[in-house]
Amino acid sequence: MAKFDFSNRDSFGSKIGIIAAAAGSAIGLGNIWRFPYVAGENGGGAFLVIYLAFIIVIGIPVMLSEFTIGRRAQRNPFGAFRLLKPGQPWYLIGLMGIAAAFFILAFYSTIAGWTLEYLYQSIANGFSGKSPEELTAMFNSFQASGIWPVIWQVIFMFFTAFIIYRGVRNGIEKYAKILMPLLLVLIIIICIRSVTLPGAVDGLNFLFRPDFSKITPKIILEALGQAFFSLSIGMGTLITYGSYIGKKDNLNNTAISVTAADTFIAILAGIAIFPAVFAFNINPAEGESLVFITLPNIFQQMPGGYFWGLLFFLLLVIAALTSTISVLEVVVAFFSEELNINRKTATIIAAIAITILGVCCTLSQGPLQNPLIGDKELFGVLEWTSANLLLPLGGFFIVIFVGWFLGKNNVRDEVSNSGKYRVRFFSFFMVIVRILAPVAIALVFLYQLGILG
Repeated sequence: MAKFDFSNRDSFGSKIGIIAAAAGSAIGLGNIWRFPYVAGENGGGAFLVIYLAFIIVIGIPVMLSEFTIGRRAQRNPFGAFRLLKPGQPWYLIGLMGIAAAFFILAFYSTIAGWTLEYLYQSIANGFSGKSPEELTAMFNSFQASGIWPVIWQVIFMFFTAFIIYRGVRNGIEKYAKILMPLLLVLIIIICIRSVTLPGAVDGLNFLFRPDFSKITPKIILEALGQAFFSLSIGMGTLITYGSYIGKKDNLNNTAISVTAADTFIAILAGIAIFPAVFAFNINPAEGESLVFITLPNIFQQMPGGYFWGLLFFLLLVIAALTSTISVLEVVVAFFSEELNINRKTATIIAAIAITILGVCCTLSQGPLQNPLIGDKELFGVLEWTSANLLLPLGGFFIVIFVGWFLGKNNVRDEVSNSGKYRVRFFSFFMVIVRILAPVAIALVFLYQLGILG
């Protein structure tokens, strides 16, 4: 069997395409669904300040580390580590990233399916006249039904696989250039409406007027964890996308641009949600139910709520899709390059395999709910394993690899494009990836395991 022809490997075709695709990978439900409720649970403004500090000081260098590995090797995560350090067990980190991508997409596609259901309900005006209790019952009934969550999940995976099937330049990049501007326009429109609601100023004060007396070790660690979760660090997507970045492109500017876009969308999500929450006297610490129960209640109370609810859930669908595309690409690149499977065939095999596991996750939230470990069913087990084990460990070993094992000259050569760009912050970057980032990730890891806190 002939080996994969890396000389004809697909790649991104433009700087805009690189930023749109990589930003789409980072921007997802973590920004629009998770960030607002985590910020709400942790004091709003104080959380935001700490979150931004971690994004700048640690998030950008870690993202740059992943891009460096990917572009240096021009391989998927497994192949990248094996090429850069042959004969050493670093390839296991690549396998960990691929496993994380597989598990994450399985349960993430469950939530993505929920966004399609809520988009459908928005179109059908299904939230009209329902009380908060009825909206809660509606969500619980939908989960328990089994059949519709599975149907929506399969549809979502079909669209994801279709884009990946088209390739990097004609699939991922092409659709990212369409979806990302649309996402930005939608969220800005929703923000404008939210801040014009009566009482919206209280929501803006909650988000932008930090009360530093509320800062606790828990909030600091939550902000650090959200920074890593939001940027999709440790799951192999950034290494994979980095491998499609051309040698002439500036990695530093790309990492900064992607991080800025990701953070900007997260803040816009806060602006879209918190003014509306305060305008209707909702507790900002509503938790995970904020998007699927609380917001439908808010939309039906505001003038033009049908239209705004429709826009919001369309926004959620697009955000979910840009992320599922990048996660599926990690698995497809591995199948294609390491198992030498035709890309289109690899896409079909990967999508079917992940969908099968994903359907089991979806059903574990409803008719097949059966605790596997402690009180966690399959969905919870995969989510906990990915978020608390695979991603922190992957991120930890990635920065250790770049900081201590890839070689300082190799790292400098890659981030400077062989000396073409002057990298003034290089010494600071190396301190972060050698010391600060590993310590920070270790703290998050211990916190998520319940050892700290």
